[in-house]
Amino acid sequence: MMNPVYATLIVLAIITVGEIVSIVSRAKVPTLLVMMFGTFILFKTGIVPSNIIEASTFAVVGTVLQPALLVHMGTLIPMKVLKGQYKAVLITLIGLACSVILMLLIVPIFFDYKTAVAGAGPMTGGLIAYILTAEALKKAGLAALVLIPIIVLTLHSVVGMPLTSFLLRRHATNLRRTIDAGTFIASGVATAEVIEFEQPIVEKKKRNLIPEKFQQSSFILLFLIFIGSALAVALQGVTGISYSLWGLAIGIAGSYFGFYPEKVLEKANGFSIAMVGLVFIVLSSLSSVTIKSIVSVLPAVALIIIVGAAGLVIGGIIGSKIFKWDPYKGVAVVLTAMYGFPGDFLISQEVSRSVGRTKEEEEQILGEILPPMLIGGFTSVTIGSVIIASILVKTL
Repeated sequence: MMNPVYATLIVLAIITVGEIVSIVSRAKVPTLLVMMFGTFILFKTGIVPSNIIEASTFAVVGTVLQPALLVHMGTLIPMKVLKGQYKAVLITLIGLACSVILMLLIVPIFFDYKTAVAGAGPMTGGLIAYILTAEALKKAGLAALVLIPIIVLTLHSVVGMPLTSFLLRRHATNLRRTIDAGTFIASGVATAEVIEFEQPIVEKKKRNLIPEKFQQSSFILLFLIFIGSALAVALQGVTGISYSLWGLAIGIAGSYFGFYPEKVLEKANGFSIAMVGLVFIVLSSLSSVTIKSIVSVLPAVALIIIVGAAGLVIGGIIGSKIFKWDPYKGVAVVLTAMYGFPGDFLISQEVSRSVGRTKEEEEQILGEILPPMLIGGFTSVTIGSVIIASILVKTL
């Protein structure tokens, strides 16, 4: 078997190429799409052995740190910002609900309920939702369906980002008209405050159970994170409720009461390694995939993406009417479920820059569209999709 260091280096090279392509294309070409396609080609051509993920042993890191990531995600929730952007949160949740309901109603007509569940979590979120779904499918003896969530996860952003850009451009044009008419009213949302929770910062806490001097130690923080991780896994065994939901709850409670600092895994310098570990798990799913098996699930994947996106759009329209938002804005915010950060940030920047005629107009437009876009992506990808996947897989 290949040396683990060499195997890890090769896989990291594939991941790096995906990141470079994504950065150069400003996220128009998703990192995951490049990684998945590249790995599949390398496997099938024999350039890279199909057991390279196993040889690297790095997927074990992802498995061990998965509960820790969920605790970390709970510490990300910016309560103050969520309260200020409650309409964006609620509209996003309405969109997620409509999307899932539509997928569960329509997809089984053409395929079956299990196929609908296989695609629902990843369609409304990211890597964690995929991992949870894939694990449940394998445990239920439905390994043949694992290709569905992985392909949905890979392709749904290709549909979501261009559609969001089109709708957000329409909304920005409407904003520009109000600026021209002198009827523009700024929302008063602190854009910088919303952006902050996407960047590594340290805030002063009202409560602080763990002294600040101990929070400076990565080892102590990792120990605290794994206390939460172990508790989440133990509670799953006792209650039957997924450790993913317990992990989120523990992270939220721990952050609120000061047991964890915000963004605890980042502060412990473990977030990047944990995410790389998850990517190794995802790529390992490709070792036994064939072109025939991919072709066989493409009709189901296409239907899931079409129906799921339609549900997000319908939910966005309904939510916009309820909260009296411009539907272009509401639907764009909901569609962040299909790609999340940094796509939502980059699209907002590009739209404001292309629609705004002056620097002042650019800043006005960006100030109106960026906060709800970031909150929408956070609500769906980070929290909503994990809850959806955790609940749905229990019905298999």
